Amino acid sequence: MSRLDWPAGFERTPESERERNRSFEATLGSTTSELETEMDRMGVDHWRASIGNAHTKSNGLPLHNANPDDPGFVLRWTDDEEQFAVACDASPKLRDNVRYVLKWVNETRMRSQRPVKTGDSEFAAARLPPGDEPHGDAVATSSVAEPAYKVLGVTSDASEGEIRVAYRERLMEVHPDHGGSEEELSRVREAKEVMLDE
Repeated sequence: MSRLDWPAGFERTPESERERNRSFEATLGSTTSELETEMDRMGVDHWRASIGNAHTKSNGLPLHNANPDDPGFVLRWTDDEEQFAVACDASPKLRDNVRYVLKWVNETRMRSQRPVKTGDSEFAAARLPPGDEPHGDAVATSSVAEPAYKVLGVTSDASEGEIRVAYRERLMEVHPDHGGSEEELSRVREAKEVMLDE
């Protein structure tokens, strides 16, 4: 039985649809180290990770050689008494799912440092409903659930040139000036960064 503490209401990616992201060259150890740094920079009250087995550090992050049967990864935190969670199982490799979460957290944290006013916190998409509310539509999933190559409409092994062309085309489709949304624009930008990472 899996020890992964997957958030209630978050859809799981079917195993048959999980695809490896070949653009992630970082090791699991370096990825978890970067994620610890990101969480420290956020200054949250408390945070904890969850994977599918007990091969973890005290904060729940996987050890460098963790290899659970379930590659899903969950990151939960509490800030000002509000609970948040992001989860990813889009890849059959734990390292890639941790990296997707890291990229999402980093980009979201960086948005909070820009002098732009929004109606809610940049992390609102990861906010969990209070424990006494029923699960359902109130639970938001993060953008990390869909693999970057699918967001851009390319293959998982697309070249840098193909990624850049697809990115420009998707920008025209999703930009708010062309009827799109800021959320979709952010997803496309994140997908490009993920695909071109390292």
